[in-house]
Amino acid sequence: MAQGSAQFVWEHPYYPQFYVPSSAIKSGLLTKDDAVDKNESAFLATLKGKSRSTNRVLTFEKGPLSGLVRFEFSTLDQWFEEDSPIYFHPKDPYKRIDILHSTRTVTAKVDGVIIAESSSNMFLFETMLPTRYYMPQSVVRWDYLTKSDTTSLCPYKGMANYYNVVVNGKEYKDLIWRYETPTLESALIAGYVCFYNEKVDIYIDGLKEK
Repeated sequence: MAQGSAQFVWEHPYYPQFYVPSSAIKSGLLTKDDAVDKNESAFLATLKGKSRSTNRVLTFEKGPLSGLVRFEFSTLDQWFEEDSPIYFHPKDPYKRIDILHSTRTVTAKVDGVIIAESSSNMFLFETMLPTRYYMPQSVVRWDYLTKSDTTSLCPYKGMANYYNVVVNGKEYKDLIWRYETPTLESALIAGYVCFYNEKVDIYIDGLKEK
């Protein structure tokens, strides 16, 4: 596919999808199937690969998207933005992440029990999301934690692994996560863990967050 030829298209407000010119796709890889609307402006297409095929592809022949092709993000083995891999969905060019070191004391409590407390943290600011407080994993009370099977993908940070918290005889699912191998732009949170602000009690310099 030709460099610089992809287009961002917002199908909903949260993040865009990549649409690429049909002329940038190697001949013979796509086979047009059925029309998806009565105006025949868009068609399903089958992408033939060496090991598998998928029909989760749309080609556009009329209207403002004419000449473009849309692949479901999950149908391809890997996507790249320039030379860097991206995960889950394309990055929104209007959103950004800032990670700042802070010596403010952060305390995380679950059911009144302190699970972690630190005065050397990373504050992660992501557009339109609450501030996330990343604490060194060395300050966490791991005796209260159990490994969860849950994972999630973020195009800005990479893949997160989750942990449950067990206190006072009760298990709280997926309260903590960490990025074991974060993306380059989020490398500062390597070796740190984060708590769901919405699900635990977070104190900043002794003041409870609302």
